[in-house]
Amino acid sequence: MTSTSHAASLSQAVPATRQASRVRYGILALLFIITTINYADRATLSITGPALRGEFGFDAVQMGYIFSAFSWAYVAAQIPGGWLLDRYGARRVYAVSICLWSVFTALQATVGLYAGMVSAVVSLFVLRFCVGLAESPAFPANAKVVASWFPTKERGTASAIFNSAQYFAAVVFTPLMAGLTHWLGWHHVYLWMGALGIVLAAVWLKVIRSPAKHPSVNAEELAHIADGGGLVHMGEGEEARDTAKPKQDTRAHLRQLLTDRMMVGVYLGQFSINVLTYFFLTWFPVYLVQERHMSILKAGFMASLPALCGFLGGVLGGVISDWMIRRGHSLTMARKTPIVAGMLLSVSMIFCNYVDSEWLVVGLMALAFFGKGIGALGWAVVADTAPKEIIGLSGSLFNMFGNAAGIVTPIVIGYILKTTGSFNGALLFVGLNALVTVVAYLFIVPEIKRIVLKAA
Repeated sequence: MTSTSHAASLSQAVPATRQASRVRYGILALLFIITTINYADRATLSITGPALRGEFGFDAVQMGYIFSAFSWAYVAAQIPGGWLLDRYGARRVYAVSICLWSVFTALQATVGLYAGMVSAVVSLFVLRFCVGLAESPAFPANAKVVASWFPTKERGTASAIFNSAQYFAAVVFTPLMAGLTHWLGWHHVYLWMGALGIVLAAVWLKVIRSPAKHPSVNAEELAHIADGGGLVHMGEGEEARDTAKPKQDTRAHLRQLLTDRMMVGVYLGQFSINVLTYFFLTWFPVYLVQERHMSILKAGFMASLPALCGFLGGVLGGVISDWMIRRGHSLTMARKTPIVAGMLLSVSMIFCNYVDSEWLVVGLMALAFFGKGIGALGWAVVADTAPKEIIGLSGSLFNMFGNAAGIVTPIVIGYILKTTGSFNGALLFVGLNALVTVVAYLFIVPEIKRIVLKAA
């Protein structure tokens, strides 16, 4: 039985006037909270970085490599992570992922204990690498859950909301982590964040199910999701037994995705968008401390304003995109317009090189990250385009290309700083990548539509 016919049969069994349940919004809220913690754990090093540099004597290039450690593992594990999601489902894989990345986050508090056996650089690199491995299924799982729980006309907003958690993490946790570092020491940042994540892993395992199997979903909501294009059986690995899927040929599917012009443009655009993301997650607080001579505590609070604007822009981008669909615009126009407009705004960060006022610098960064938030619709595009049989694999490939920026960005900026002694070239590098995203969506990505797998 297909998901649509299953939903239709259920809706006929109850009175037509019954109001649809809204369980999907609770699922989205949980995705948002977990993604907030996900990004806060990634940003721990950017907040504690100045204190660690002072204690262990890291130079700019060493910091660049330590910042990149997360992404080396995160990128390498994307394809295996996507396979695990398609094989075992988001519920179990995501729970294990949250628990493991939280344990490795907490262990970073012990870096100083290893100084006699191995250098702080190596031990911190290894632990950050392990966090990246553990987090690798997170965003593909988010995309899989959103494709399952939300119809197409709501998917842009849903994807934008969970994606905007990266900014909300900075709004809430950057000042908190800066305060912990200032008052209690950098070790406490890692201990508290690790403990919080372990609690969330248990909550996720208790709450999440696919729409077709969730006990609180009524027939009306199930029909609303399925009739609107939601893949209501895609939330758990058990769907492999519920639907007669052909044997999966991973290599053939990867080859099809990598040779599709639309997906190549989407991958390039996501790489360039994530250059901005990883600048913010790694070097931005250091920029405020080193280049703008702020204290760690002040930098933490100052960084929260661009993050707040990024959060507002992220939600607004999804709302605008879904509004355009409801107004009759094509899916292609509804997705591309916010992406292009937002990334053009992001170029404004380059002008920080030509101003001295702290508030003007923060204002320009806020404008840039507001634009970046509006344009960060890549996960909605993945939910719109991924073949329904391999949403986990498709999301992982997309995430692999996007997070390659997490390897390149901190290292490139580290070398720029070592060579020039200034962040001017770094901001130029980051700002110009926003233009690359514009070019990718205007000239490489054609019509946005779901890919149909070719027969083996």
